[in-house]
Amino acid sequence: MAEFVTLEPADGDAARGVAALRIARPPMNLLDVQLAGEVAAAAATVAADPGIAALIVYGDERVFSAGDDLAELARLSPEQAGAMAADVQAALGCLAKVPQPTVAAISGYCLGGGLELALGADRRIIGDNVKLGLPQIKSGLIPLAGIRRLSLLIGPGPAKDLVYTGRFVEPDEALKLGLVDEVVAPDDVYNAALRWARRFTDGPARALAAAKAVFEAGPHGLDRARTEWAHLFTTEDRRIGTESALADGPGSAAFTGR
Repeated sequence: MAEFVTLEPADGDAARGVAALRIARPPMNLLDVQLAGEVAAAAATVAADPGIAALIVYGDERVFSAGDDLAELARLSPEQAGAMAADVQAALGCLAKVPQPTVAAISGYCLGGGLELALGADRRIIGDNVKLGLPQIKSGLIPLAGIRRLSLLIGPGPAKDLVYTGRFVEPDEALKLGLVDEVVAPDDVYNAALRWARRFTDGPARALAAAKAVFEAGPHGLDRARTEWAHLFTTEDRRIGTESALADGPGSAAFTGR
């Protein structure tokens, strides 16, 4: 059983509802190996559950995650670091592997590994008092999972600035850079994420997963798009969607998720 992570309905929704993955390792939700593994396990559970339409990832009202557990990292030998690097890297990138739409609801601090985790979400919503950053360089380290994704998200120049300096980013700059998608009042972070996630509870789950797979394919996106597009012709939702659009116009379909 997970010690620091819970997975529960976000708002009491029934089938095809929104799930909330909550991180609780007080006081600052520092990411150690155990927490990263628990987040990855919860994400895998979501990925395998057709009853979940979208996922919110949240810390609490005070903090999303203040970063890496430096006390744990300080004890690692080079051999230990090498042995665990691939697993931790995969865990920090786990949200990108979830086929459902995902949104990180960010309060307080989102630093280091916490920001790397959030970068894997499809959307990031922050409070207007949040501090973001990748300060690993100040500890003689680099982000393990976030450099490539950050570069694709905001461009290589701004990404290098953030990684090389390890500086904090204020909400206004984060929005301007494209590091986050929405800035709201601190008390509205979770509800704003829930409003976005609810948009997919009646959506075409297979098509959403296909679109996400193409985005994740990167330079191979064109090839992946052909494969995913053709495969959608085996789904019930494609039949329902096209027939409904022909009969009543786009947006009238009642999808089943199959």
